[in-house]
Amino acid sequence: MARLSPLDPVHRALGAKMAAFGGWEMPIAYPSGTLAEHAACRTSTAMFDVSHLGTVRLEGPGALGSLQTALTNDLTKIGPGRAQYTHLLDPSDASVLDDIIVWWVDDDVFDVMPNASNTDRVISAIGGTDTTASRAVIAVQGPGARDAVRTFCPEAAGVGRFRVSRVDVLGHASTVAGTGYTGEDGIEIAVPLAGAVSVWECLIAAGAAPAGLGARDTLRLEAALPLHGHELGEGITPLQAGLEWVVAWDKPSFRGREALLAEKQTGPARRLVGLRIDGRRPARDGCELRDHSGASVGRITSGNFSPTLGHCVAMALVDRSCAPGEVLSADVRGTLIEATVVTMPFVAKKK
Repeated sequence: MARLSPLDPVHRALGAKMAAFGGWEMPIAYPSGTLAEHAACRTSTAMFDVSHLGTVRLEGPGALGSLQTALTNDLTKIGPGRAQYTHLLDPSDASVLDDIIVWWVDDDVFDVMPNASNTDRVISAIGGTDTTASRAVIAVQGPGARDAVRTFCPEAAGVGRFRVSRVDVLGHASTVAGTGYTGEDGIEIAVPLAGAVSVWECLIAAGAAPAGLGARDTLRLEAALPLHGHELGEGITPLQAGLEWVVAWDKPSFRGREALLAEKQTGPARRLVGLRIDGRRPARDGCELRDHSGASVGRITSGNFSPTLGHCVAMALVDRSCAPGEVLSADVRGTLIEATVVTMPFVAKKK
């Protein structure tokens, strides 16, 4: 049976279209529609219920060491009160088992944020306690996000990009991080269950537009942010995904280091690229790509219409020989559509 967000009754009261996602039933879109929700995030303020993401709490003097030996990035490059993006790899082939944000909450306190369906996998690798059921997480994103939050909690609104702070939000001891998944500025508020509806209602009153996972996907695609199960996952390494910057080679060890180093020495056989596709007919995940000779050179991992750009875009894993400017053909249900290799992101991320 699918898990429900603490905000599930609120979504249904707003008329949200609900669907299964990562073992949860979550809002895909509200009556305003995905295009309007997407535009609200790019131009004003949108809020997303992301309570389906996991939270694994690690505490104590051994917590930092456990994370350092399990994950690719180096937490010693930051410190308490900061957040870091990192990967958990399969030791055998360096596939990305999950991509993760670590919130370093306090000296020996870490909240590790796995993708929805990967929480058990992450706990088996790093230990810790699953605290997902104890809180809701609301992501407030867009150029007006901080102003909206400031109307009811100035301290939360002031948490900087990739910073983490414990904040009293409407009388509830919460954790706030300057993170998100849209390419826009904003914050994520992890609030205890008792305060979730109050925070949501305050955001509504401040003019934030509720947005579903449909808009979250188009926003992250425009910003070229990877999604586990698409740009990351079984058989896909950080090097293939163009994410070597999350790998701390100077650490003495981490899970999958030897397999990843072997790939680095030979060079990955494929790499992640962006594609521009004119028109409104998207080439979706799994579409085969061919070069000018008709040879297969890879497959699309994510594709959709870009509301900001007015045409379709996609990300794809292709042979490493494919270069920007090259025109490939995407096989969309038997029809070949031109797809030009371009640099990413498609829409510049906000600082």
